[in-house]
Amino acid sequence: MMKRYQNSLLSDAAFILLFIVCFIHVVFAAGDPNHYLFNMILLNVSFLIAVMTYFTNITVGLILNIVFIFGYGTYTIYQTVVVGEPLQSYHYYWLIMTPVLTAIVSLLTASSKRLQQEAVQLQKRNASLATLDERTNLKNSLSFQSDATIFMALSNRYDIPLTLLVMTVKHWDELSRMISQAQITEMIYDISRMSETSIRMNDSLYMLNTDHPTWGLLLFTDQDGANVVVQRLKEKVESFNTIEFSGKYKLDMKLTIGAIQYNSQEIPTPLDFIVKARQKMEYDV
Repeated sequence: MMKRYQNSLLSDAAFILLFIVCFIHVVFAAGDPNHYLFNMILLNVSFLIAVMTYFTNITVGLILNIVFIFGYGTYTIYQTVVVGEPLQSYHYYWLIMTPVLTAIVSLLTASSKRLQQEAVQLQKRNASLATLDERTNLKNSLSFQSDATIFMALSNRYDIPLTLLVMTVKHWDELSRMISQAQITEMIYDISRMSETSIRMNDSLYMLNTDHPTWGLLLFTDQDGANVVVQRLKEKVESFNTIEFSGKYKLDMKLTIGAIQYNSQEIPTPLDFIVKARQKMEYDV
């Protein structure tokens, strides 16, 4: 947290310094009417080096500044020794302030990149720790694995029947092409709400896959009890097709459902539980 604050503070400071130096550059270039054109050329060169540093890296900025200092220094020496022009303030100014502007831009770039990296890391961390699906507020697959591990242990210890029911929308890929993205999200929510009303309070509903919507229901019942839930879900779908889905989405929907009762010998892990239930879906045609 402290490191993130320091990076943010460093980025803000570099941003403010950039404005200050740019303001000084413009004032200095416009403040000497005798060398206005010369100063404007060097101002543009200074900004060009800074921009190239921003879009590349500090190494490129250093090389460009070395080339600039060598070239401008050679020109200044020639004007002083050969032409006889005395050294003036603008000679020193551009030799000093051009590298300063580049350094500030590189500092701003480095701090911004660190903030972006931290933001990406935070997003990955949030994604790995999130236990709810964004669109439906249902528990996701991460939460399923945690809950299923506990429920499977309870089933073994107290000999409580536990069944996983997995369901998807039949021909989802084709159906999703017929409606808008907003309607897809709304349909997923409607199906989730319908599923929640079909199970008991102590049963759990999960969104196992959001790309190809797949729901999982952990039921404290045996295979026969799960079959009753399957029948109830299909009856509700038929009712929704008549009352809601056909009117709202202009299409009919059918579910593909598979259910498997937990057996510690055949299903050692929550992922195996899902695989076995998906295999049962193949027989629901």
